Amino acid sequence: MKKQQLVLVGSGVVLLCLIYFFGNTIPPKKNPGAVAAAAGPKEISFNTILEASKKQLTPAQQAQVAQLETAVVRGDVKEQQEKVYKQLANFWKDTAHLLLPYGYYTAEAAKLENSQKSLTFAAQFFLEGIRRQDNPELQRWMGIEAKELFEKALQIAPDNDSLKIGLGSCYLLGGISDSPMEGIMKIREVAERNPENMYAQFMLGLGGMISGQFDKASERLLKVVQHQPENVEAILMLAEAYERQNDKAGAMKWYKEAKKHIHNADVVNEIDERIKLLGNK
Repeated sequence: MKKQQLVLVGSGVVLLCLIYFFGNTIPPKKNPGAVAAAAGPKEISFNTILEASKKQLTPAQQAQVAQLETAVVRGDVKEQQEKVYKQLANFWKDTAHLLLPYGYYTAEAAKLENSQKSLTFAAQFFLEGIRRQDNPELQRWMGIEAKELFEKALQIAPDNDSLKIGLGSCYLLGGISDSPMEGIMKIREVAERNPENMYAQFMLGLGGMISGQFDKASERLLKVVQHQPENVEAILMLAEAYERQNDKAGAMKWYKEAKKHIHNADVVNEIDERIKLLGNK
């Protein structure tokens, strides 16, 4: 099983929805790997995303969006603009089934509402989207959007550890800084102060997987699965961390444990193949 499949398989229905909604917002580029390797992710604007998204609409849907966009411009009070942003968000989610524009307009409405709840919801949406997105330009765009939202939420609740971890995760996953350690340090500060914070431990484990520090990743992830024995994503990452350390017994143990919580036959078959390969090595 490929690394990405292992890391993401535990997301179930949510993952399927994200693949469906995020999948075709931006057309694929030619030789994306070579471009990314040479220059790193470039900046992308929401206007580019919106233009590509509109091309997937019917003429009637395009007219509906244009009417709502005009209403935003004409809105002379914050409440009117917030209402229209929410209408735009609902259109892109429920009618067009494209979640990048949905996320953007949800975020714009949250900024106007300026409540911890709405800002956090929008920020977490983008943060989760980063992990389901292969396009580095979109990852960076979502990381920047999430960072701004987490920062605004922290202005309201400066002592909220979950928000601090979320902000650190933007640096870790979003490619918004040349130094991913900037994100790790923000998360580690919470984990050292409160070792029982499993969100922090999980994200540090994920950071270890990304950086290739599989021994450190397995330590963090083991804590998570001991506290959250049904966290399939953590279990699968732990199994992979052991495999990457050539600990076949540990890897097989946790792949088998993951199977107990997965009801998708295709995924179970892939895990069985992984276990079989490990047993033959």
